[in-house]
Amino acid sequence: MGHPAVELRSLTVSYPGREQDYTAVSGVELAVPAGRFVSVVGPTGCGKSTLLHAVAGLRTPSSGRVLVDGEPLNGLNRRAGYLFQQDALLPWRTVLDNVAFGLELAGTGKRERLARAREWVARVGLAGFEKAYPHQLSGGMRRRTALAQTWIGDPDILLMDEPFSALDAQTRQLMAGELLALWTGSGKTVLFVTHDLDEAIALSDEIVLLSAGPASRIVGRYEVGLPRPRALLDLRTDPAFTAVYTEIWAGLRAEVMKSYERQAR
Repeated sequence: MGHPAVELRSLTVSYPGREQDYTAVSGVELAVPAGRFVSVVGPTGCGKSTLLHAVAGLRTPSSGRVLVDGEPLNGLNRRAGYLFQQDALLPWRTVLDNVAFGLELAGTGKRERLARAREWVARVGLAGFEKAYPHQLSGGMRRRTALAQTWIGDPDILLMDEPFSALDAQTRQLMAGELLALWTGSGKTVLFVTHDLDEAIALSDEIVLLSAGPASRIVGRYEVGLPRPRALLDLRTDPAFTAVYTEIWAGLRAEVMKSYERQAR
């Protein structure tokens, strides 16, 4: 079957503190097969973003290893694109130039990068807004621009850290649908962090549950057996969706309560 696209082996990540180090995640074991959409959920502060940072090469493990296609990761993960919670659009650049920026940094010629950027602007539904600046865009339009900016480099792995959390509920569902349309058939591996269990179920092949922190670990892995393609606007009324939600929420609720109790002490 070959190597997983991403593998975490006994991954522990700690942050230095004044009196003692803070361990965000401890001994995490996870293998993500190529082409799978996997979401990570858990209580606030359980280390979800820390896992993404480690896979991106932005955070060096305190112990354990990150493997990409079977090879140990050293430095930045050049095979991954990262979509942060807050977009990284440059305010002085147009939509077209923002989407093309990564190709510019990679040394792609101007004609080619602008042509590819126009294609991606159209693919995310922003044709006609190529010359607009970020401050002229709605939240959903900014997210579409950020999606195009991430996908244009054709990364094998997509790391997404609550990319739609700042959007209203309706726009969030529409953006999730657009993400699935881009991902379907692409063969890309997605590791997606979210606080929204509904969103995780609607998008994912598998959901990974982290325990309450500190020293979070994986306490549950759940297959989402809902058929694809998925009509996201209608999915939440499907009894199969409710069954999956009920199963995962039982575990997530227990960890949320543990986190709350620890903070209340």
